Amino acid sequence: MSAAKPQGTMLGHPKGLFLLFTTELWERFSYYAMRAILVLYLVDAVQSQGGHGLGWTQADALSLYGTFTGLVYLTPLIGGWLADNYLGQRKSIIIGGALMAAGQFILGTPHAWVQGMETEVFYVGLGVLILGNGLFKPNISTMVGDLYEEGDHRRDGAFTIFYMGINVGAFLSGIIVGSVVAYFDGNFQAGFICAGIGMVLSLVIQFVFAQKLLGDIGRVPAAQLEKAKAAEQGEVRKEPLTKIERDRIKVIMIMGLFTIIFWAGFEQAGGLMNLFTNDFTDRMIGGWEVPTTWFQSLNAMFIVIFAPVVASIWVRLGKNEPNSPVKFALGLILLGIGFLFMIGAVLEMGGDANAKSSMWWLVGAYFFHTMGELCLSPIGLSMVTKLAPLRIASLMMGAWFLFVAAANKIGGIVGSFIGHGGAKEEQLANAMSIFAGIAITAGISGVLLYFMADKLVDWMHGAEDGTHTEEQALEEEIAVTAEHEAIKR
Repeated sequence: MSAAKPQGTMLGHPKGLFLLFTTELWERFSYYAMRAILVLYLVDAVQSQGGHGLGWTQADALSLYGTFTGLVYLTPLIGGWLADNYLGQRKSIIIGGALMAAGQFILGTPHAWVQGMETEVFYVGLGVLILGNGLFKPNISTMVGDLYEEGDHRRDGAFTIFYMGINVGAFLSGIIVGSVVAYFDGNFQAGFICAGIGMVLSLVIQFVFAQKLLGDIGRVPAAQLEKAKAAEQGEVRKEPLTKIERDRIKVIMIMGLFTIIFWAGFEQAGGLMNLFTNDFTDRMIGGWEVPTTWFQSLNAMFIVIFAPVVASIWVRLGKNEPNSPVKFALGLILLGIGFLFMIGAVLEMGGDANAKSSMWWLVGAYFFHTMGELCLSPIGLSMVTKLAPLRIASLMMGAWFLFVAAANKIGGIVGSFIGHGGAKEEQLANAMSIFAGIAITAGISGVLLYFMADKLVDWMHGAEDGTHTEEQALEEEIAVTAEHEAIKR
């Protein structure tokens, strides 16, 4: 292995952060462009009836949406393991990105080319896309953490900057794909082609700049690096994981359960809230109708605007900055507040399915959901890189995305309760129940997590403030073991 090192800093961070920022920007453009139109494509009439879709019911479309987005976050568990043990993160990103581009282009295959097999081709495209995502997603996030030494306080800020890259891509996706679909007279497959082009751009950027700006980061599987480090220090551990490592993993698991609740509600954005926008929202401004997909860009726009503000608030709070569990609790409370706006949208319609609610309810809901996301998602990614043992870092990142996978599937099931093509009044009443149920669940969960925060911080063993290096953690483990042995004797 060469001794190549990443080159220089920019705005106080390694330049490699901004390469990963840009790579992820275009990958997320690709994903969110596809996500913005997936449910709309499924429920649109088939070509023989004047549409460009597959003619599914809303409930079936939302169920499939939940399954797809769930698998998108499930496969990173496998991809993280492959990267840790065999491929390394860099190679995994390239292979995964190529598969994702291929999947988008398969989804964009014109129906005229595959008459009678539209559904089969659709499933093949989704499958290839899911496999590629599994290799790409956990490893790009892990590499951000690898740019910083343990205890480096720039790490949370780095993940917030990285998260801005995700959301610049997401913002552009809703606007661009909506415009492309409209230009091609409602042809959603043109939108999938647009998404594929975004993925190709992500790959090109990684190919051209990775070695210069990342050095050897991500080239060697993490398990090999861990073995080499242990050999250099003469460490031989009889147990696979120390007590401190187990406690830290315990924190990841518990926080992951609350993550499920947050994302099950948040992911209604691409499913139930997307359909609510399309069917029950007044989208007229003057004589022009705002495309449904444009509302998918609100979340990303708010993140780009407010992520620096939130990051600055954490820095200015200094010693009073909330710990990770408290930030998570705040995120859940804000999610619940966002769904109060959706309840307001339904109440405005007064039970009349032919009425339309103001689009400002949606703007308010997306705003509070975004504020909740900024308190939870980048902090969660940073927390995993702090707490996960190096030799299973990508695997634990994959495990974190496993919680998000469960959340997406649960979210799809919850959204499907809107009904299978029933009367509009029935769908509206069901939507009201769903929005209220999510708001109540998020609020109770936030309060519960707030009271658990101190215990969770104890189990982090100083990782939250960088007071424990791995060597110090090992020394503490030896001391604890000796104490237990003394008690036994």
